[in-house]
Amino acid sequence: QVQLVESGGALVQPGGSLRLSCVASGFTFSDYPMKWYRQAPGRERGERVFVARISASGRTIDYADSVKGRFTISRDNAKNTLNLQMNSLKPEDTAVYSCHILYRGNNYWGQGTQVTVSS
Repeated sequence: QVQLVESGGALVQPGGSLRLSCVASGFTFSDYPMKWYRQAPGRERGERVFVARISASGRTIDYADSVKGRFTISRDNAKNTLNLQMNSLKPEDTAVYSCHILYRGNNYWGQGTQVTVSS
């Protein structure tokens, strides 16, 4: 079965950096585009907001306007791992970050990892 396990979330000061990872299993990772979403505090669980996406090969990448120039999505297909490098973090980046795949018509997310940006 599809499994996505995120890690790397933490409490960080404004202006700081974090690197999130998502280890995938249960499907051929290198065949599928992947995305990062986030859910800010106070939002219903269903209100995940798109952050970034990367094609199966890694050659095509797209970001939400709110994170362009600060976040970098990448993948290591040999290790079945999706990454999100987050720099110049702001308090409004505080959220639970989840990786996502659309696999055989179904949406899958991991359990998420908490990122808190606060002084």
